[in-house]
Amino acid sequence: MSKIRIFGLGGLNESGKNTYVVEIDDRIFVLDCGLKYATDSMYGIDYIIPNYKYLEENKNRIEGVFLTHAHSENVGGVFDLIKNIPNIKIYCTKYTKEYLLLEGFNEKNIIEIKAHKKISFGKVSVFPINVSHSVPDAVMYVINTKDGAICYTGDFLIDPTMDGAYSMDLGKIAYIGKQGVLCLLSESSFSEVQGHTSPSHRITNWFKDTMNHADGRLIISVLPIHLHTIQEIFDASKNMHRKVVVMGKKLQNIINMAIKNKYLTVEKDVIGDLSDIDGKRSILLVCDDRAKPYASVDKIVNGGDKFIKLKPSDTIVFAEPKYDAVEKMLVHIQDEISMQGAESITLPKDKTVLHHPSQEDLMIMLNLVKPKYYMPVKGEYRLMVNNANLADSLGMKAENILLKQNGDVVEFIDGKLQDKFETIVIEDVLIDGKSSDDVGELVIKDREMLGENGIMLISATLDRQTKKMLVGPEIITRGFIYVKDSYEMLEEIKRIATSIIEENTTPNYVDYNQIKNSIREELSKYFYHETECKPMIIAVIQEV
Repeated sequence: MSKIRIFGLGGLNESGKNTYVVEIDDRIFVLDCGLKYATDSMYGIDYIIPNYKYLEENKNRIEGVFLTHAHSENVGGVFDLIKNIPNIKIYCTKYTKEYLLLEGFNEKNIIEIKAHKKISFGKVSVFPINVSHSVPDAVMYVINTKDGAICYTGDFLIDPTMDGAYSMDLGKIAYIGKQGVLCLLSESSFSEVQGHTSPSHRITNWFKDTMNHADGRLIISVLPIHLHTIQEIFDASKNMHRKVVVMGKKLQNIINMAIKNKYLTVEKDVIGDLSDIDGKRSILLVCDDRAKPYASVDKIVNGGDKFIKLKPSDTIVFAEPKYDAVEKMLVHIQDEISMQGAESITLPKDKTVLHHPSQEDLMIMLNLVKPKYYMPVKGEYRLMVNNANLADSLGMKAENILLKQNGDVVEFIDGKLQDKFETIVIEDVLIDGKSSDDVGELVIKDREMLGENGIMLISATLDRQTKKMLVGPEIITRGFIYVKDSYEMLEEIKRIATSIIEENTTPNYVDYNQIKNSIREELSKYFYHETECKPMIIAVIQEV
């Protein structure tokens, strides 16, 4: 009897954190290992990863992590996973490997693979197939089992004009479909978009028009993860008599690596240096970052960049998508640019740099693979539902379309779906800074309280022998009230605190816990009655 289990640690009912587990009998195959970027409401959290407890508990059964392409939503979690499972094997193509090495990943854990070369694990094998995406060497994975193949598309786009390291082997995919596919896991990011994504992702001509109409210097903000977009900028700059100056160490490292490994084709006379920064015909490439959106442009606009000073003749081009969470930030920066006399341009609504399959692309993939079961992944729930509806419109049985959330287990025994509703407890891990420890919801709530209502510190010092108050209560407040205008309130706070301390103090004993709890409780009531605010209240009582 053979048993196959499939579930997501992340990536279901959310954008990012893509991590999918396929268990075949006693072996575990992990497909992608991504992170999710935090929003402003997360109060200082940098990114979010899945809880890897299940993988840690079953680390001896893991054959490896198989990465589809070099985007943080798909590979960013491996840096944290390897801290918990130091010997885990990471399988990826050359470009993904080079990207991980640039980010400081340990090379000894990486096993470089090539598309269309089978990786054997006894009776089970993994077969990578080239797919088109916005980075080179992107692949989908086919896990071959005796009950049929498990296919995971990763991120893809159907466009016959994309060749070389961006090509997609539709013939191989169709061949896999003829061999028999048990289950297909396919992304859902653009499932609401009608038609094909191609050719709306081709923006070389748009860049050319932008360069032709700009009288002065161009400052183009790009995400380094979208290498295809960077290639289009270089292609557009040919015969424009403009120098392209790459700004920022991260962007320079990625472009240099891509040129060295022939993932980028750039004419030597196009590349400029720091001496070309102020040139009227220069194109300055500045690095955008999903973790800190528009930080580079904001620094330039506010005069904080030591190399680039904004001129009224400049045109700033935002060559990246407008994410919902940062749209207000973009509008604010554009206002600042206009106030300094410069011009800003964003991508037209009919263009995209995101290389994901729209409805027709998803249906083509379904027709090529012809899976028995279909599991939409990667996307918020409404997007997964739209993806499922596409399969339904192609005649797939409703009971064979598997809509799941993180932790929900799909189980096949001898190739047949089981009517079980097993769930693995899945939690988010919130990462702040370089620490790999979970910050936790309580810390977020504390930060939310501080951000909205401020903090109040009450301190007092008692005599160790007599238990009488020597100093205080002293009051320190930040972000709550303006001290100079709140004399009466401060006096009342001192009166309440003094009363509570005296009530819970005898010549022989001081009930510190009761004092702290009572101060928090009574002052919370008083503050809410007076201000309708609830600041964080900290009481510090000590003896000398």
